[in-house]
This record gives sequence, structure tokens and C-alpha cells, in this order.
Amino acid sequence: MTVMAERTTHASQMSVEEFERIAEFAARETDDAVRFEFIDGRIGVKNVPDGDHNTIVMWLMRRCMRSRPDLDLYQGQGLRVEKYRKGRARPDGVLVPAAHFAGQGEWAPTEGVLLVLEVTSYDSDTDQRDRKEKPLAYGDAGIPFYLLVDRDDSSVTLHSDPAPGEGYRSADKRSFGAKLSLPEPLGVELDTEELKQYAD
Repeated sequence: MTVMAERTTHASQMSVEEFERIAEFAARETDDAVRFEFIDGRIGVKNVPDGDHNTIVMWLMRRCMRSRPDLDLYQGQGLRVEKYRKGRARPDGVLVPAAHFAGQGEWAPTEGVLLVLEVTSYDSDTDQRDRKEKPLAYGDAGIPFYLLVDRDDSSVTLHSDPAPGEGYRSADKRSFGAKLSLPEPLGVELDTEELKQYAD
């Protein structure tokens, strides 16, 4: 299946430096209970994950550790995702070579990132954020793969073939219970049967 997304133009709400100060303050003052992202010039609130959400991230981490112990799946690592709009995203998981982010700050560059993971939250922004804005931002940044675990329709979608200005050119969507291959250079086979337990 081919996916082409339209980019809408928004006036930036603030500079990236202003955003970083606000995000740092919010994390410090709320003990990280509030997380902000800055995508396409707009600030967004990312919900603190629930137990099923975190369990899905750990599910992927265990599978990657078994198949590829040379890779790390970071949770909460901020990424600089937009070359021209200076976006900032905090994916649910970032798959990289082991120790890749050592010495990096809160917002790391995307070079070397192999895959980003997002797990949908039950909020009004998840459609716009996870299904529309994130594929554009991650594809524009040249991240090879974006894996979306969508609890609303019990599916996993692997976005691949990133293209500047388009996001990703293709998407492979499977229902929970199906097998999904993460192609080379990842080489990980996912059996998504277990995910049925974590969809409400």
C-alpha cells in the first residue's frame, strides 16, 4: 500500500528555544507528568502512558533484545525531527545501535535512528498526532521505519521508504495477531498475537 500525506502549513507558535524552556520547566515542575512535543511549529501535549501502553513498548523491547542484542530501544528520548521547522518529538520508543545516545542531550539528532515506535493513547489528539503528523515528521527526518501500534483498531502499521516532503511512501498494516517483519537492517520478526491483550 502506498501512503502519501499532505503537509499543512502552520505559523509557528514560538521559537524552538522557547519551546525547550517550557518543556524543561513542565517536566521539572510536574515530575515528568506532563510531556510536550513541538511538531510543525505547534506545541502539543503527550499523555503520560498507561500500563497497557508501557507493556506494548516493553513487548517490542523484549523482541528486539532477543533478535538483535546489538540494538537498544530507548523510551522518552527526545528527537529533533524537522530540518526546517526545528521540530521536537518524544517517541514512545527509539531503536538505535547500542549506546547510540550516550553523551546526547534531551533532544538528539535523528542520524543513526533505525525505527521510531508510537503507541496510540486514548485522547482526542491521537489521530492528528500519531497517524498524520508523526509519519510526516519522521519520514522528513529520514528515519527508515515508523512503527505505529494502534490500540483503537487493534493494528500495527510499519511505515517505510521515507521521502522528504512526503513522510513515508509505503505502509504495511496488519491486525493484531498477524506476523509483521521488520526488514533489514533490522531483521526482526514480530508475532503480534500478544497485543490482543492490551487493546481495550
